Amino acid sequence: MVNKCDKNQQRLKRHTRVRYKISGTADRPRLAVYRSNAHISAQIIDDVAGTTLVSAGTYEKSFEGIGSNKEAARAIGRLIAERAKAKGITAVVFDRGGYVYHGRVSELAEGAREGGLEF
Repeated sequence: MVNKCDKNQQRLKRHTRVRYKISGTADRPRLAVYRSNAHISAQIIDDVAGTTLVSAGTYEKSFEGIGSNKEAARAIGRLIAERAKAKGITAVVFDRGGYVYHGRVSELAEGAREGGLEF
């Protein structure tokens, strides 16, 4: 009998392991990525205060298009960079959330870099 592994459980273990090393401060908050089958979203978080400073996702009403492709991920990256610059945030720590840095996750990161965020 073959036991099937739970991929999300493995992702959460990777995410927990990485979170021991990565933490967002007021000077350099954390850019956290969440990816589902249908959408992608990102948040800029100050872990010291425990608050979300900026967020953006394909599930917002203002977003037009399909939320599960690379173009959408790059658009969300540019959008979160624009919102972060409006709040005075220029440098962040990138938290890929246990996902592989490939596909939509890397496109979101490239879009954020295009928008002016440094990481």
